Amino acid sequence: MGKPTGFMEYEREPRPERDPFERTKDWEEYTLPMPEEKAKQQGARCMDCGIPTCQTGEMINGITSGCPVYHLIPEWNDLVYQEQWQEALQREHQMNNFPEFTGMACPAPCEGACVLGINEPPVAIRNIELSIIEKGFAEGWVKPEPPAFRTGKRVAVIGSGPAGLACAAQLNKAGHHVNVFERHDRLGGLLTYGIPEMKLPYHKVERRVKLLQEEGITFVTNTEVGKDYPLEKLQQDFDAAVICGGAAKHRDLKIEGRELKGIHFAMDFLHQNTKSLLDSNHKDGNFISAKGKDVIVIGGGDTGTDCLATSVRHQCKSLTQFDIYHKKGDVRKEDNPWPQWPIIHRIEYGQKEAAAVFGKDPRAYAVMTTKFVGDKNGHVKEVHTINVETFIDKNGQRARREVPGTEKIWQAQLVLLAIGFSGPEQGFLKQLGVEMDNRSTVKADYGTFTTNVEGIFAAGDVRRGQSLIVWAINEGRAAARECDRYLMGETELP
Repeated sequence: MGKPTGFMEYEREPRPERDPFERTKDWEEYTLPMPEEKAKQQGARCMDCGIPTCQTGEMINGITSGCPVYHLIPEWNDLVYQEQWQEALQREHQMNNFPEFTGMACPAPCEGACVLGINEPPVAIRNIELSIIEKGFAEGWVKPEPPAFRTGKRVAVIGSGPAGLACAAQLNKAGHHVNVFERHDRLGGLLTYGIPEMKLPYHKVERRVKLLQEEGITFVTNTEVGKDYPLEKLQQDFDAAVICGGAAKHRDLKIEGRELKGIHFAMDFLHQNTKSLLDSNHKDGNFISAKGKDVIVIGGGDTGTDCLATSVRHQCKSLTQFDIYHKKGDVRKEDNPWPQWPIIHRIEYGQKEAAAVFGKDPRAYAVMTTKFVGDKNGHVKEVHTINVETFIDKNGQRARREVPGTEKIWQAQLVLLAIGFSGPEQGFLKQLGVEMDNRSTVKADYGTFTTNVEGIFAAGDVRRGQSLIVWAINEGRAAARECDRYLMGETELP
């Protein structure tokens, strides 16, 4: 602990952001680099706790607390304060293959578990993490490190999202020949097509993928295993396979009028927008445009926020985000104590931008959609809602009931459903014959990651359901370890 009084001397400072109104005019990254001196001060706020709850991820009441990849957070915080950036980078990469991804797109459960956060704003861990890796790239310290030998074993990794990339990186380090199959035209999974360009620029995904290629990993795009690449060939060509295909089956809203045109899943909206942007800077027109439309986003989570930020850049006419929950308070409730993730009111980047353009926060709270109404051409024109309240039922479970007299009609020509996912798509998994659990995810125990099919492992959202980038990296690394053990009889992977 290089600065024992650092938490007393320095205030928390988040990563600086561009002006919310100005940044809606482009697709550039909405944050700015944190000056090194500021990163150093933020590192000084870390107290190097005897029990660093920030770096040990676990589930408490169904929500992640601390870092699932067990990042050596106090160590690299102190190294940044000491200006030992290269050593900080080494510590960072020791537990996390892709700190640039988590530094930009992880909600930072580490900060929710920071001891300083008990009675002060927590250490800006995620911002320090990003500062380290970006300096590492800028200084040329991040270089390809191919394995010294090859085992002769061949492993297929199905899916190139964070779980697949982490799994491939670790298996390659162990000396195996790794092929990563991706059904889309670009690598990265939801890192590329699920997170907008201004939040996680694609060139940063490409930068990391290029390193992995230089380390010896083979990537195969536009190839769907079970369709473009037969399962028989997969089993003939590879000694093992790890399924990291994500959980892309959308959760739907099955109410009257759902069949109307103009109602889309959020991920389709985001995917098409990014693809068109990267392909042609939107000149091809192959995307769902919000320009000039009254847009309603149903869902209050991160994906909904990404839809806000994208719609406002399209120059929509109006923008509203429905959140089925009541507005949260600014401080923790008694039943949400530290080190649980603080369930509090937050204003994210997309809400800031919508407020800058339209003059107010776009969210409407405790709102449930009851039906959609269309025009004579079968296109949505209205969204009907009613307010709801949460209560504890006779079984002690939380439930919702409608509030009479709160019915409302909203004008809308574009509706985006951002209410999550219900599990992985089933086709390929059924072909392969892997067992599914009662949540419609692949049945494979955490820790072993083995399916019922010999030599087939599963990791990430395809196994655990919709979750965080940092959990995907955790599972990809751990599944690689167990796959290596299966292939070699023992493993040295962490």
